Amino acid sequence: MNEPDDIQEDILVEENEEFEQENGMFEHFRFEVDKGQTLLRIDKYLTAHLEGTSRHRVQQAIDAEYVRVNDSLVKSNYKVKPCDVITIHLPYRRRGLEIKPEKMDLDIRYEDDDLMVINKPAGLVVHPGHGNYTGTLLNGLSYYLGISQGPDAEDERMGILVHRIDKDTSGTLLIAKNEEAQLFLAKQFFVHSIERKYIALVWGDIQQESGTIIGNIGRDPNDRLKFKVFEDGSYGKHAVTHYKVIERLGYVTLVECQLETGRTHQIRVHMNYIGHPLFNDSRYGGDRILKGTLYTKYKQFIDNCFELLPRQALHARTIGFVHPTTRDTIVVESELPEDMTAVIEKFRTLLKSRNLSIE
Repeated sequence: MNEPDDIQEDILVEENEEFEQENGMFEHFRFEVDKGQTLLRIDKYLTAHLEGTSRHRVQQAIDAEYVRVNDSLVKSNYKVKPCDVITIHLPYRRRGLEIKPEKMDLDIRYEDDDLMVINKPAGLVVHPGHGNYTGTLLNGLSYYLGISQGPDAEDERMGILVHRIDKDTSGTLLIAKNEEAQLFLAKQFFVHSIERKYIALVWGDIQQESGTIIGNIGRDPNDRLKFKVFEDGSYGKHAVTHYKVIERLGYVTLVECQLETGRTHQIRVHMNYIGHPLFNDSRYGGDRILKGTLYTKYKQFIDNCFELLPRQALHARTIGFVHPTTRDTIVVESELPEDMTAVIEKFRTLLKSRNLSIE
């Protein structure tokens, strides 16, 4: 199944939602070496063929095993030969945008010379883009780290994000503070070794205590702002989500979701696919009553919950990774934000006091 030309992977999505998608955080290059090419070190060859990429960065990419020749890993001193096929994956660096420093209160949960973990509030856009050129997390990081970047800047250190979370999702976000850390951490996302656990409030009473959702995720050809599961596997990208029930609250369930892959809107799409959309997820139909009664009292209860939590009920609670310098395993957590805890408590009260008998 081919995707329509006007719905390509790289389109800008309205509302400037930032996507958590490890493959989307990489640029992919493939070179077929000319028959007349003389022997040349691969780091020199790639530096000449990759626009705006330094030889140092190329060497780092080779050391981090991002570069292959004829499907085999090579060292920086490998001599390129005629007809070699070179593939390279580089952590993406968004170019052509001016990033102005803006003072911002950052909820820093971990920091050292190489990296930091931010607890991002819901509603904060991660990266400047269409409709959001100021007030983003990257503007705040620019101020905090003392880095600025113009559209033609040679210093590309602002390409420090190694993953993203949606604008209206709260929680932990891993930030690299230098190029070496970015390459090392990005590789962990690429090979799915990062630990990522989310807490979600979903509609309905999930039958199983735990389970695994497997299904290719791709852009919905009928709605360019949505993604969907393609059951036959002919389109989309392989995606795996593990979940377990934390608390049953009658008409909704609190679950922990652990990502094995990191596709765009993965948890939102996968939970919707099994019939349990995230509570108040307007993109995937969770912003209306899906379980319970239609009586006025219950409707007012849900409306009050929507007012308390005006976004999808999703929080990135845990991120775990291997440190690029010490090689220690670091795990950072952040507590549920007040808007989610308030709604959870309302459902607890409803379940306890009325035992769902509000018909």
